[in-house]
Amino acid sequence: MKGENVTVRGVAKCYGSVTAVENVSVDVKPGEFLSLLGASGSGKTTLLMMIAGFELPSAGLIEIGATDVTHVAPNKRNVGMVFQRYALFPHMSVHNNVAFPLRMRRIDRAQIERRVGDALAMVQLDAFGNRMPSQLSGGQQQRVALARALVFEPPVLLMDEPLGALDKKLREQLQIEIKTLQQRLGVTVIYVTHDQEEALTMSDRIAVMGNGHIAQIGSPASLYSEPASPFVAEFIGKMNFLPVEYLGPSQSGQRIRVSDASTLSVTRSLNGHSQELSPGLLLQAAIRPENISLTARGSGGADAIAGTIETSIYLGTHQILLVNMDGRSGPPLHVQYPASHVVSTFARGDAVDIVFQTNAIHLFSGKGDSHD
Repeated sequence: MKGENVTVRGVAKCYGSVTAVENVSVDVKPGEFLSLLGASGSGKTTLLMMIAGFELPSAGLIEIGATDVTHVAPNKRNVGMVFQRYALFPHMSVHNNVAFPLRMRRIDRAQIERRVGDALAMVQLDAFGNRMPSQLSGGQQQRVALARALVFEPPVLLMDEPLGALDKKLREQLQIEIKTLQQRLGVTVIYVTHDQEEALTMSDRIAVMGNGHIAQIGSPASLYSEPASPFVAEFIGKMNFLPVEYLGPSQSGQRIRVSDASTLSVTRSLNGHSQELSPGLLLQAAIRPENISLTARGSGGADAIAGTIETSIYLGTHQILLVNMDGRSGPPLHVQYPASHVVSTFARGDAVDIVFQTNAIHLFSGKGDSHD
């Protein structure tokens, strides 16, 4: 099995006066795992349905390999499809469900038996061929749906929130299984999800979608460390946002006012264009919870900001401390430590110094609370 490239050029989809997808272009490389990540209504599923052929674009071009499939029927596109609700035939056995695409392609019986056996073994269900879908767990049914989508060896596999109906532990297990299987087979996967952790775990690249557009596309690491907008910064991982005032250039970068009594020097410029900054400009500063640390009051150094611990939340792998900054209102800062780090010395109401990793502070234009 060899993956094909998928090319989307200027694709749009309108339903009357409502635009669900607007002027989207993306190139998916052969054998790549691309996730379309976004909230409900972002356009991700509509885009996937256009690639599958279940929706016709209002404008634009879709190619699979070197073939223009923009107006080709779904069953002629040679793509596999896995849905959230499995879509298994309830009156057919597991074996016959998986064999169905091969029978539709008039594959001979001996080859059907071999390929169905291989497909079920691939998803660790080779002993379940005679069972009916109703006799399987949700995870087993999803494995059958995956085997059926892969049995005819499509170069492209499209997946629409396939793990959304499963519990967290099983979902995490299948994420790893699907990614491992995809890498072994070399099939191109386009995967729709609203779950950022799922996208980060499985993807070679992620296209973050909002309001029918791709807000940013890149590797999980690049989206996490270099978000292009507040929308992406908030959607990928956790992020603290602070309205700040730009004061001017400093010896090490840019000087910003964080509160009435506190300023910081940050190394990053606004979207890489420091010349667009002028003193008095109101900006949004953004920093990840793991890029902030706490020390006892008075020990944090010249750039530390005074604060008070509001509460502590233990989450198993890590601990979150909610900290109010002195001299400013608004939601508390989220400060994250790994569970192995001892922070039991901090208690609710303790006065602390907040120390920002200044090279990890992002600056975005605008002072508003909305990050769309």
